[in-house]
Amino acid sequence: MRLVGTFLLALALATQVVALGPADVWLVVNKNVPDSREVAEYFIAKRCVPKTHLIELDLPKSEDVSRADYDAKLAGPIREALKDKKDKVKVLLTTYGVPLRVGGQAPSEEEKKELDKLKPDLEAARKKLSELEKNKEADPKEVAASRSEVSKLQGREGVLTHRESHASVDSELMLIWWPKYKLDRWVPNPLYFQTPEEYRKDKPPVVLTSRLDGPTVEIVKRLVDDAIAVEAKGLVGEVVIDARGIPFNPKEGRDAGHGYGGYDESMRETAKLLEKAGMKVTLDNKGEVLPAGSAKNVAIYCGWYSHANFVDCCEYVPGAIAWHLASSEAVTLRNKDSKVWCPNLLKKGVAATLGPVSEPYTIGFPKPAEFFGFLATGEYTLVESYGRSLLFCSWMTVLVGDPLYNPFKKNAKLKVEDVVPSPKGGTHILP
Repeated sequence: MRLVGTFLLALALATQVVALGPADVWLVVNKNVPDSREVAEYFIAKRCVPKTHLIELDLPKSEDVSRADYDAKLAGPIREALKDKKDKVKVLLTTYGVPLRVGGQAPSEEEKKELDKLKPDLEAARKKLSELEKNKEADPKEVAASRSEVSKLQGREGVLTHRESHASVDSELMLIWWPKYKLDRWVPNPLYFQTPEEYRKDKPPVVLTSRLDGPTVEIVKRLVDDAIAVEAKGLVGEVVIDARGIPFNPKEGRDAGHGYGGYDESMRETAKLLEKAGMKVTLDNKGEVLPAGSAKNVAIYCGWYSHANFVDCCEYVPGAIAWHLASSEAVTLRNKDSKVWCPNLLKKGVAATLGPVSEPYTIGFPKPAEFFGFLATGEYTLVESYGRSLLFCSWMTVLVGDPLYNPFKKNAKLKVEDVVPSPKGGTHILP
């Protein structure tokens, strides 16, 4: 019995070590925006985070930061401040006033020289292709070869200009301990629950990130208040899933499950999963977006695709988690007059949302069934559910909300084993 008691105690202590808590969170503050520190201190007081876990930086006041300033004024100082705490920093929480989006990498001098040589070749290739396409008697093989040449040169131009090297600040900060990595598009996320161990094992630590931000300081503080209040009893309300009726074909090939059909199927799987878990679910499987005033008492919402055009389709309960899959729904969080979804969802009372700061493609979003599935187990906080379901780092998406929020801790709806790769039959595109 003594051995059993010792084992149970050790197990309990191990669980306490693994569980994410206030001591795991460090806050990033913009010293040039007084509200930034106010939000950070509010979170520290409400969540009992150590007061020393605040990193104050000299940053631009806008929602954008250049790549050079990101390296020199944001990432560099954070690394320096936390260099002896690598194993302790589980979460970086950016606050109101910290830039949202980091610009692209500038070409090096060698890349500029190659670009100068490339531009006339690309211009000539495009001109040739245009002439061939206008010529009805042109050899189809020659047209195809010309298109291939233009595509090849455009691809090289994209590499040299680092066309898709911009990202959300928070997504870039996930790799704060990585010494060097390519800025051409994304980096596969080692924390994603399907990532093979062979890819994970030699990688530096990855940090979870979240953001306390929004149209006003009052709204941002409410995110924390609602999270704490709802945790005490558990999130209760209805589920609304606004899919589009796009069929999913598991035989699409290597990318099966990651295009429009795959994400639409994941939304339908979310509806089935949460309905089976006992929640009241409304699934709309038609192409049109749900109109204004469609649902009340909503705790979970996920839908698409009303691009940069918020539709007030739901009334939300305190603590609700809601996001809309479209290309630019977090290009701003602070502009009160913007029509993008993230700031408007926050204005309508949700406690957490997510979205991209620029074109993310569908794969920039978590699969809905995976993200909401992990959240509904009550085993994972908001930021952990996001980290486990996010395919890529150094990319476009940002999570907004209290990272420690665990809406179903008191009323778990699922078991961890209920959450499986989504959509069923989809392929796995990570290394």
